[in-house]
Amino acid sequence: MIKNIIFDFGDVFINLDKSALNRHLSKLKISELDDLTLRKHKDYEMGLISTEEFINYHLKTFPQLTKTNFVKAWNSILKNFPKERLEFLKGIEESGKYKLFLLSNTNDLHIKWVKDNVYFYEVFKSCFREFYLSFEINLRKPNEDIFQFVLQQNDLKPEETLFIDDTLKHINTAKSLDIKTWHLQVGNEDVKELLSKKEFEF
Repeated sequence: MIKNIIFDFGDVFINLDKSALNRHLSKLKISELDDLTLRKHKDYEMGLISTEEFINYHLKTFPQLTKTNFVKAWNSILKNFPKERLEFLKGIEESGKYKLFLLSNTNDLHIKWVKDNVYFYEVFKSCFREFYLSFEINLRKPNEDIFQFVLQQNDLKPEETLFIDDTLKHINTAKSLDIKTWHLQVGNEDVKELLSKKEFEF
């Protein structure tokens, strides 16, 4: 029986355009990001470097960037948050049947954008018992330790816990810990369909 539900954020609730950053950078004559730059992206997502350090690294590495056009490119991945997904979430939360958690790989710039552009962000956040953002807890999916952290911090049993994410690597780690999973297929499924999924015991 499912008692706990852990949700991803991007492409589960808020829609993303995951290729947008590369498209924006290519217009600025940056065709490929090297391994060090990609490592900086992961470090930033884990809160290991500050926003100022992150931006300054890119400005020094790519002289054609300005703070304004880089931040615009960085945030271009973020699209809209359909209000009906919030209403679905509120319905689950108000039922009192499940403990709800959010577990997202994200960063300070993205969350600032969401706070500025999604007017119901605080209502959304209030639906969860815990709201885990990778840059705030210094852990990141698909690493096993982030899942163990959530389980241990909240005394959750894996077999009573469902994890919903659109990224297969994240799903596979959760499965390895005996957490039940839904690998949401973006474009073909919507989180609002959750309670109609017959493979889970709700």
